[in-house]
Amino acid sequence: MAPRRLPLLNFEFDMQSRNALSPANSSSSSPGGDDRTSVKRWYHYVPLCVVVLLILAPHPSLLFMLVDFHLMTMGQTYAFGIHIFVTYTLTFCAFSSLIVLIARDPGPVTMPKPLGSTDADDDLDLNEALMPSEDYSHPSKWCRRCCAPKPERTHHCTICGRCVLKMDHHCPWLASKCIGHRTYPAFVHFLTCITFLAIYIGFVAGSALIYAFNNPLAVNEYTPIHEMALAFAGAVFTLVIGSFLCYHLYLISTNQTTLENVTPFILLRYLPPLPLGSHGLSDPPLEPELSYEQRGLVREAHGYIRPYDLGWRKNWAQAFGWKRKYGLLFRLICGGSSPGNGKSFPRNPKSDELLARLAKELVDMDLDA
Repeated sequence: MAPRRLPLLNFEFDMQSRNALSPANSSSSSPGGDDRTSVKRWYHYVPLCVVVLLILAPHPSLLFMLVDFHLMTMGQTYAFGIHIFVTYTLTFCAFSSLIVLIARDPGPVTMPKPLGSTDADDDLDLNEALMPSEDYSHPSKWCRRCCAPKPERTHHCTICGRCVLKMDHHCPWLASKCIGHRTYPAFVHFLTCITFLAIYIGFVAGSALIYAFNNPLAVNEYTPIHEMALAFAGAVFTLVIGSFLCYHLYLISTNQTTLENVTPFILLRYLPPLPLGSHGLSDPPLEPELSYEQRGLVREAHGYIRPYDLGWRKNWAQAFGWKRKYGLLFRLICGGSSPGNGKSFPRNPKSDELLARLAKELVDMDLDA
């Protein structure tokens, strides 16, 4: 049998060959932004298993306490039913948003081709590629690692090896996945459910524990141990997860992501074009080029310049708004994703003036140096 002859030119894209030749050895994703090609090892799911275990761990003690205290001791059938309903409703909602976080892509830059698409759709994509509507020559609008356009507020995750739309942060606790435009509401929903669940369990257990201290002979001798453990766990989870939730509520109210809030030099990519002259700054300026005084100026400006802050009402609508008929119910069950395409966002007009002033001060300080 004659050996198979390969063509001299092959325009087909071989993903397996690309992964074999890549330095990360198949750990990076495709330039389109779909992380289905990234390899997940078994140890990436260990923190997720810990999260699930921590959610389910209090329930045996909780059921023992509710049955022994509310049914056997107090005879409060309605209180027992209410506590069961509230507890497992919050648990169900927490697992619903957790499934969304694990199963949904956080924000692909290029959506995969739909099943019913035709060749005409490819022609439109080719025309858009040859004559783009935006100027991708700006360094902040082109990802050199993915060799693909990088829309507004998009960041490249070095751990996932891909760009993520409106990337908030990379979370190792959620199977080593990023939190982005399509999963951020579900992430906040998950934090909210866990915080409310911890508060509720801690309150119920604390109330039963107070009754046990006042009436030691009326309760089971083992029940206060469960109540004490539940009250302590509820207080710890409320402080840890609740503080994290309050931080993200602040970010939503000011229309910031975690990366935008903790990285002051991200303001440099929003600066207007610098005037031509004898200064030695790039356009946009790079952090290593700045002097100590210029870095202090950027850090100070980062505290009051928020390019996307439109007021808390519009900021919340941008993160949790809905247009579908049962959008509110969907938000309450699993959080869902943010509205819009995640590639363009309205800007705060006042921030443009402040950014222009910041650019002028940076140039003046560079000329005076």
